[in-house]
Amino acid sequence: MLDYLTAGIAKWMTLFGVQESLLEFRLGYLGRYWFLAISASLLLSFLLSAPITIALIIKFGVDPFTFPGNVILCAIAAVIFGVMLSLAQWLILRKSEITPRIFALINTVIGILVYFLLVWLNEGTLEWSGNPFSGWKTGLVFLAGGAITGGVTGKALDFYCEQMERRLIQLERERQERETKERERIEREIRSRKKQEIEKLEREALERFRIEREMALAEEKKWYEEHGDDDFDYEFNEDEE
Repeated sequence: MLDYLTAGIAKWMTLFGVQESLLEFRLGYLGRYWFLAISASLLLSFLLSAPITIALIIKFGVDPFTFPGNVILCAIAAVIFGVMLSLAQWLILRKSEITPRIFALINTVIGILVYFLLVWLNEGTLEWSGNPFSGWKTGLVFLAGGAITGGVTGKALDFYCEQMERRLIQLERERQERETKERERIEREIRSRKKQEIEKLEREALERFRIEREMALAEEKKWYEEHGDDDFDYEFNEDEE
């Protein structure tokens, strides 16, 4: 029969493979490392939990087949696997700005819960040591469980990424529209200031011309007064002013 270790490998490898196929398009080249990174973390988790489990069984007499020993060993293994798997997923997801950081923890928790649920439902057909190829029906159950879990969680992240991409695109459009409006407003203000400056210069030029004309008329009037020219029409010149 298919033993627990083979069941776990069947379930998790299928889960990771389905997730990678769904996330590679959304995460780009980062999705290519999904299967390898998490598989390596799964192996490391097993290497860490195995000596701890063996030490508890040998030195402390924890019975892995009865309560509460089985719960204690499963809890320790779940914590180690959860930490390592979440870390591996987070290391990949953190490089993508559109992915939720909490997904790594949620995905790992769901995977562990589904695995324990499958073990509980198939406990009668699983053995601690046995022929993994004789329990092919149980193997199909774990493969199907991994595929369904990976498909649901992977598609959920893919959907989230798609929504985030649309949101980022919308925010970028709004930013461009604000920048365009702000640029147009600044250009209008610049044109308005230039127009005001031109009008001011024109008024100053007219004012200088008027002052120069008055000064010229005043000098001309003074000259005629000094030279006594009776032909000069002061009243006419004053009217012109």
